[in-house]
Amino acid sequence: MLRPERMSKVSVTGSKGVMDDVVEAVHDCNLLHVTEYDGSWEGFEPGNPIDGAEEASEKLVTVRSIESILDVDGEDAGPTRIVTDDALEEELEGIRERVNELEDRRDEIRTELGSIEEKISSAEPFATLGIDLDLLSGYDTLDVVVGEGKREAVERAVVDADGLGAVEIFAEESVVAIFARPADAADEDVLTDALVGVDFTALEVPDAEGSPEEYVADLEHRQQQLESKLRTVEDELDEVKLDAAGFLLAAEEKLSIDVQKREAPLSFATTDNAFVAEGWIPTEEYTGFAAAITDAVGDHVEVEEIERAAFKSDGSEVHEDVTAGSGEGAAAADGGEEIRADGGGSVVMRDDSPPVIANNPGVVKPFEVLTEAVSRPKYDEFDPTVVLFLTFPAFFGFMIGDLGYGALYTLIGYFLYSKFDSDAFKSMGGVTIFAGLFTMLFGILYGEIFGLHLISTYFWEGALGMAHPPMEKGLSPAGKSYALTWLVVSILMGIAHLNVGYVFDFVENLEHHDVKHALYESGSWILMLNGLWVWIFSLSAVSYKPGFLFTIFDGSGAAPEGAEAIHATYALGFNGFPELVGLAGLAAFVIGLVLLAVGEPIEIIEFLNVLVNALSYTRIAAVLLAKAGMAFTVNLLFFGVYVTGEGSEAAFHFGLGHMPHVGDMAHGHEVTEIMFGGLVHSGPAMLIVGLLVLVLGHALVLALGVTSAGLQAVRLEYVEFFGKFYQGGGREYEPFGYERTYTTED
Repeated sequence: MLRPERMSKVSVTGSKGVMDDVVEAVHDCNLLHVTEYDGSWEGFEPGNPIDGAEEASEKLVTVRSIESILDVDGEDAGPTRIVTDDALEEELEGIRERVNELEDRRDEIRTELGSIEEKISSAEPFATLGIDLDLLSGYDTLDVVVGEGKREAVERAVVDADGLGAVEIFAEESVVAIFARPADAADEDVLTDALVGVDFTALEVPDAEGSPEEYVADLEHRQQQLESKLRTVEDELDEVKLDAAGFLLAAEEKLSIDVQKREAPLSFATTDNAFVAEGWIPTEEYTGFAAAITDAVGDHVEVEEIERAAFKSDGSEVHEDVTAGSGEGAAAADGGEEIRADGGGSVVMRDDSPPVIANNPGVVKPFEVLTEAVSRPKYDEFDPTVVLFLTFPAFFGFMIGDLGYGALYTLIGYFLYSKFDSDAFKSMGGVTIFAGLFTMLFGILYGEIFGLHLISTYFWEGALGMAHPPMEKGLSPAGKSYALTWLVVSILMGIAHLNVGYVFDFVENLEHHDVKHALYESGSWILMLNGLWVWIFSLSAVSYKPGFLFTIFDGSGAAPEGAEAIHATYALGFNGFPELVGLAGLAAFVIGLVLLAVGEPIEIIEFLNVLVNALSYTRIAAVLLAKAGMAFTVNLLFFGVYVTGEGSEAAFHFGLGHMPHVGDMAHGHEVTEIMFGGLVHSGPAMLIVGLLVLVLGHALVLALGVTSAGLQAVRLEYVEFFGKFYQGGGREYEPFGYERTYTTED
């Protein structure tokens, strides 16, 4: 799980006369991740495409263009089919001509329709004005301007202008028409110049006669005609889509396969008589792969496993030579030409890194989407997906901890997983399901469902006779020790999480380099992290440390409690490490600091990360209390809350059945305060308001659970955990082959 599948570099060497058959056989296996020939061998050149590659590429472009025009997708496929070369020649050409004809007609109609719509838009102000269009132009001695603006401003500007004689203004709403006779000596643009500086937008008078209403009506009639024609063309395109979609998808698949096969030699190293192809396959698939190639072409080709990618201490990624050759070459091509790498031995085109195939079991695979959101792991580093699987849902569930919310998250995850074909959506659905299940689990332990303590009341206290559920969130004064406990637990979870990251880094440095590098670069941080926190949880300098660190897990009464003693939440007998152990931890911290200064002096400025990174995990407790507080507030507004007991013994209770009065007995104690009476107890009108608050409030808490608990959990994984050892940047495994969906060869 922590390592990818083992990969082997294989070489396929043979005569050019069988290259086409080899390409077919390799393609059918769908296993070989081809290594591109880099031109480094003397006498070898990249191969040429097989005849017909260019023609197949052109047809593929045509098919995809038609699919785009018809908006074809996978749901339109229909049954699988065999697509012959004759069908591609004849049927494809007929579909192309028909679709192009309809597309041209649709474009012409859309262009004219756009022009009509523009004319209607520009004519609407003239219809508002109500003056015949032929009266707004064509005068020898009058200037006419029509536009949009305020009549008062326009009239003032025109009246005050020099060079204008008689002026008449007509206005309807914001549309203004100005008729003016320029003086004999006036400039040609005197009216236009008079309107400069006025909030006035001139409009172009349509070239038409009669009333603007009739003009607009004619345009709208033409618009309707064009829209009808457009619908007809689109209906015809839909008919073509229904008839041709299955064929087009199958043709695209066939042509994609043809292009892939015909262009494969571009990655090979070739001479006049022979070829060499190299690439990576899963090691366990080598025997079957070699047998399939041999069955297809016999002894005209030789398949060799020339390397296995391994991890050793003498390099970051070591390619293990598994061939026996030491000067024998790879294979003799027909014609007597021997193919061999310079200097003899195994044929290796390029010292490339193997592609990465994650080796996670099915239940862990959905969490690969979280890892790859950062980057695919490199072949020579640990895959952290399994750790995400173990920690992310636990962090999320611990922060939300509610049976009702958890059930909804699980249902949302199941919807994403079952209703979408996308691998990304399915993976996110799987992640959400696990997060929801952990939320339900912690909800039962907290005794809560939608923020109400019903599980606590009827299961833990009622059925099992316990005084309270195994866990509480710590909102009430009586339960404040739980809030402090979760603060400490969050830090402990962080220390464990960070240790896993540093251990991964230690092992990687040990495998890639040596013990010295591992000790300097990783062991130093492990010593500093654990040494510092052992000292913090020790009795050394205890007076300077928070008292609750030593009391919440004590129960023996031996802890050095302060003036405000916190009762033990869980009586585990831990009241601090002995002072000597604390000093040993402090010494370990100093040793780690010295190792870091010697091995990685530039990182010395970050030595306090062992404190800061662990404290960063307290966000888990903070979100836990924040989400609990939000749910509490929503329920308080609807049901109301009353308080029993006083001081540190005070406890909150929701008014689920009725709201008692101060002085009444409830839950075995006297009611001391009514925090809020509750909308449900305030009459029918307020009940409706309360239901709205209840539904919307819990929906908000549900949504914020993703944006707060989800994002904070992801942040801890990416920033705190991944940052200790993970780089990413691995290559995706892309085997030469094709998984058929729309075509069949049978």
